[in-house]
Amino acid sequence: MTTTTRIRHSGTALAHAASATTWRKSLSLRPADAVFVPAMKVGIAASAVLVVGGLTGQQHLVGLATLGALVSAFGRYQPYGRLARQLAVVAASLLIATCAGALMGSAGVELWMQIALLSLIAGVASHIFHAFKITGPGAVILVFAASAGAGTAHSFTDIGPVLLAVFIGAAVGWLIALAPVLFFPMGPARLATARAIGAVLRWGEIGQSTIQETELRQAALLAVGTAHDSVAISASSPVPGKKRATALAHRAHALKALLAEASIVLLNEPQTAARLDGLARHEAALRKVRGRPTATALPEAPPAPARPRMFPTARIALLSKDSFSQALRMAAASALAGWAAVVLGLEHPLWASMGAVAAMQGLNYSITVQRSIQRLVGNVLGAVLALVLLSMPLGFWPAVVIVIVFVVLAELLVMTNYTLTTIVVTPMALIMTGLGTQLAPTAAFARVGDTLVGVVIGVLVAALSISISDRHHLVARRELHGQGEFHGLP
Repeated sequence: MTTTTRIRHSGTALAHAASATTWRKSLSLRPADAVFVPAMKVGIAASAVLVVGGLTGQQHLVGLATLGALVSAFGRYQPYGRLARQLAVVAASLLIATCAGALMGSAGVELWMQIALLSLIAGVASHIFHAFKITGPGAVILVFAASAGAGTAHSFTDIGPVLLAVFIGAAVGWLIALAPVLFFPMGPARLATARAIGAVLRWGEIGQSTIQETELRQAALLAVGTAHDSVAISASSPVPGKKRATALAHRAHALKALLAEASIVLLNEPQTAARLDGLARHEAALRKVRGRPTATALPEAPPAPARPRMFPTARIALLSKDSFSQALRMAAASALAGWAAVVLGLEHPLWASMGAVAAMQGLNYSITVQRSIQRLVGNVLGAVLALVLLSMPLGFWPAVVIVIVFVVLAELLVMTNYTLTTIVVTPMALIMTGLGTQLAPTAAFARVGDTLVGVVIGVLVAALSISISDRHHLVARRELHGQGEFHGLP
């Protein structure tokens, strides 16, 4: 690849970031399903640590405990056997990041060095989360926790209580996230199967050889494979009692049979309306809490495909050159944003680092730009809301109620649009940071300034380091101008 080609490709990427159509698309809403239960789990976990912390007189530590409880926001829709291990990785990472921040705060490490070390933590966390396929808020939570640790621990004797608060919060979040396994052990597998059937139905509605039909078929095949994996993991979950184990095996067999039916539909054309209608009835039943498949006879479930083991797979992914490169880009963007905020004299440079990390969590350049726009717009609107709230003489318990409401709203909105999520996350983060010590209303304006620096530098780093094979933003532009179709962007 020549230097001229690299410069031209980066220039096109920057032009995409400034396009009006890109901004309009970033503010569009997406349909979302199955958002209530994940939101309630995060809300319950946050409520538990906030209320108990307040009643025990630990108001200065409940913010850190709430950050720990946010482990429950990771890995939504994963089968419980995998979720338990993923959340353990998140909790350990959160404790390490908080400990690093607390050590720096206690030792009085200079701000520029704190920014460098926290940016390194963000890059490493991104690499680890990618290897373990951990979805959710991402590395930005670790930067938040590390900065909170640095701001709370002013001496080495403070480190123990800080880590204990995060540990307790993470333990509560882990338990709440996994609690439904006692009542609905096949819940994630049912949802994955329903989504796989839905993907097959969307493909079946096309009925002709087009680019869209090919992409929908690939999406359906991927969804069926994901559902098989979820069913296999859920079926292997240990349950007490022979009767429950037998019932679990029967439910797993029924889901495998439905996936076999969906695979038959995918592999045989043309499709009949009766066959598709039958699948639609299955999907509707699976999306109900206690719904059952409506067919009287299902095809024999084939042997489940070999299930990849989490840690060996992650070990291979840790050697991925692409993931390692993305981690370096994130760390660089985070450090540059934080240092730029210091040079500009901004009050909270680590917020700029968090803005860059949040932007760089996109899977490709187009998504990075979308997240940057969404975070900036959401922070501006959220800062207005935060300004109003911080201007009020909020006591501890009213602030707790507001934080809980915003936590639940953020989880309900995150799958629809990141802008809406950021609108409620901004005041939530500010109020949570100031629990026990009221923040000044000017903190809302500081948040906007630091976020602007973070997202601008994040986009610049992403554009200058963009892979020549990353052309998602070019395809998106063609779609917007009617020159082609593309349906792969979230």
